[in-house]
Amino acid sequence: MLSQPSEQAAVVATIDPANQNNSTQVSDWVDLRKFHQVLFVLLLGAVDAAITAKLREATDSSGTGAQDLTGKAMTALGASDDNKQVVFNLKAEELSVNSGYTHAALSVTIANGATNILGALALGMHPRFGPASDDDLVSVAEIVT
Repeated sequence: MLSQPSEQAAVVATIDPANQNNSTQVSDWVDLRKFHQVLFVLLLGAVDAAITAKLREATDSSGTGAQDLTGKAMTALGASDDNKQVVFNLKAEELSVNSGYTHAALSVTIANGATNILGALALGMHPRFGPASDDDLVSVAEIVT
């Protein structure tokens, strides 16, 4: 019998949807010792300024020693890019593991405009142990099967 998708992918990080004008927003830090891969999805709504995003790595869930991950930055989107999405793939082995880096996050920089609605979601993929849903964020209210 096939498993449920929620057993293979967990909601592990978010940037809650809001007007994020003129700011830098960083998602929750994802522990890649628990997953083989993570999929970050940036979701744009109405935007009127430049939006850039990149993946960063750190040595813990507080973002200690945070640094950019080479090759994991998007091309800037702007005022004509309402309702677009950008997908970032990351494999655990792409982190600087030998230097103690175990966590990753999405960092989004929003230029100054009036309305820049966006959010982000990260899914931990292929759990190393047990069902992925064991490591969902506490904000996940319900899993419907």
